[in-house]
Amino acid sequence: MKSTLSFEVFPPNTQISTEKLFNTLDELQLLNPEFISVTCSNNQQDIETTTLKLAEYIQHQLDIPTIAHLPAAYLSRLQVDQLVHQLNQLGIQRILALRGDILPETSPKNDFKYASNLVKYLKFQDPHFQISGACYPETHPEALDRVTDIRYLKQKVNAGCDQLISQLFLDNECFFQFQEACYLADIQVPILAGIMPIVNRNQALRLIHTTKTKLPRKFLAILEKYEHDPIALKEAGLAYAIDQIVDLATQDVSGIHLYTMNNAETAKHIYQNTKNLLHSEKNVAS
Repeated sequence: MKSTLSFEVFPPNTQISTEKLFNTLDELQLLNPEFISVTCSNNQQDIETTTLKLAEYIQHQLDIPTIAHLPAAYLSRLQVDQLVHQLNQLGIQRILALRGDILPETSPKNDFKYASNLVKYLKFQDPHFQISGACYPETHPEALDRVTDIRYLKQKVNAGCDQLISQLFLDNECFFQFQEACYLADIQVPILAGIMPIVNRNQALRLIHTTKTKLPRKFLAILEKYEHDPIALKEAGLAYAIDQIVDLATQDVSGIHLYTMNNAETAKHIYQNTKNLLHSEKNVAS
């Protein structure tokens, strides 16, 4: 069975960026993704005015299943109840339940300390929701070790996760080892591989400075050789991501979840070069 293809987009913070994103979404529709997920901030009002607005457009105007992200740490039970009600009204039945980043200047709320708490609550509130959870092929940055991380991941799956979506990684071996650890822990839900094409120098520098992602020798060589050649760096970054996807699809990964950075051209380029490896319910015009 072929791997699925899905996309992630994020709500922009300016009107011009918003208009650009809706154009991007219209182009992504032509690639017939399995679903499109929409990220969120830690603010309920922002979720209502941005995340849900985009999710509604994707679900009803584009006729593509959508997943709305919800951050556990900064939502109260009352806020979650209100958001669940809104999602039901919009006919959106898929949620990605995250803990969310803990902001040093903002204290989290105490109702949902972990993502697993939110997953369990959502399933209790409405068992029809399809709940996705995040996972970390290279271990959660706050986990003591891989064994502890897998144990907590299993708790989250047991709480009601229907699938897992991985954080980005650049070394496929890390993902395959993570898959094996999940198998040994009897975690049986589909695990989608999160791929982020690195197409410019600033994006690469942010990755290096803000994540603990392993940077393989091959990837570092690309950065070193093409650091001051933006066009070549973009081509090499796209080729690197395509190479990852080919390898993952060949190994029968459940799905590819592409972090698009709201860039339709990147998504289209990768789709055109991998479409025969990935599942699509209908043929898509080239």
